[in-house]
Amino acid sequence: MERHALIAGVSGIIGRHLAEYLSATKGWKVTGISRHKHDLPKGVKHIAVDLTDDEAVGTALKRIKPTDVFITTWMRQATEAENCRVNAGMVRNLLSALEGKNIKHAALVTGAKHYMGPFEAYAKTKMVTPFREEMPRLPYQNFYYDQEDELFAAAERQGFTWSVHRPHTLIGYTVGNQMNMAATLGAYAAICKETGRPFVFPGSPQQYEACVDITDGRIIAKQLLWAATKTVARNQAFNIANGEVFRWNWLWPKLAEYWGLPAAEYPGHALPLEKQMAGMEHVWDKIVAKHGLQPNPLNTVASWWHSDADLGRVIENFNDMTKSRDMGFTAYQNSIRSFTDAFDKFRTAKVLP
Repeated sequence: MERHALIAGVSGIIGRHLAEYLSATKGWKVTGISRHKHDLPKGVKHIAVDLTDDEAVGTALKRIKPTDVFITTWMRQATEAENCRVNAGMVRNLLSALEGKNIKHAALVTGAKHYMGPFEAYAKTKMVTPFREEMPRLPYQNFYYDQEDELFAAAERQGFTWSVHRPHTLIGYTVGNQMNMAATLGAYAAICKETGRPFVFPGSPQQYEACVDITDGRIIAKQLLWAATKTVARNQAFNIANGEVFRWNWLWPKLAEYWGLPAAEYPGHALPLEKQMAGMEHVWDKIVAKHGLQPNPLNTVASWWHSDADLGRVIENFNDMTKSRDMGFTAYQNSIRSFTDAFDKFRTAKVLP
């Protein structure tokens, strides 16, 4: 039986990698939805729709009959209350539009803020690493929790199975994503090379020294397919990371070496990229012209704010993978190659020099 995947957020890091992976998997066809169509894998049908508009979602998906739904998108709002309202509403609108279409499985991708708290209450509760799926919800508003509750309610009402996936920092290829550390660090390296600035780790001492992990877009795609097709994974929440931990004081020199830069001595305190890179648009435009790159504005390639938030944490944070491993998911991804493979792809696509 052919499976038909509907991927919400197909233009993002996870959505694009999942679309690419499923398209290459026998027995699957893929439809992707997002507000804007970016460069998508060959064979993926695209539908442009805003998930915050319930009527538009119903109209756009009227003739679509997926067997599996993968929700990999969210929209950042000014407050957590608004995050809850908007992002839970997107899940509700999507799943309501598909009611009566005999969905087999729906997967929701959230993230490590499930354990660390939303932006407004970030790391205000004492945490024990590694994060484990059985840890209780924190006593704060969190749009991840509201999204989960919408998923659980729809699953009970419509009779499909579900899975929840909690990645950490996402690494992969896509253009225009607002949380893309690989593209951000690549742009930072290019500007350092062009201007002679030191390529210094911009984050906190805690992040520089502590154990951390990342999630490659390719490995979460594998887990999403695994959970959709394995009975043992039904109605479960799973952490998803590469399967190893590292320290930035070990990784940073290796990234510098890739870009042909010396790794600057760490000064012992954060040097946020948002401040370092302020006013660098003209330098970026010069780099684009010099190397014949795609004419992407700097703010569509680099998301300084997000990498600052990620690298500026003052707590240790990484995920335990025992639960899914015990159930048979044993995929692993080398974290250095997560970055270098993404850099290679950005360079081939003429996004980075």
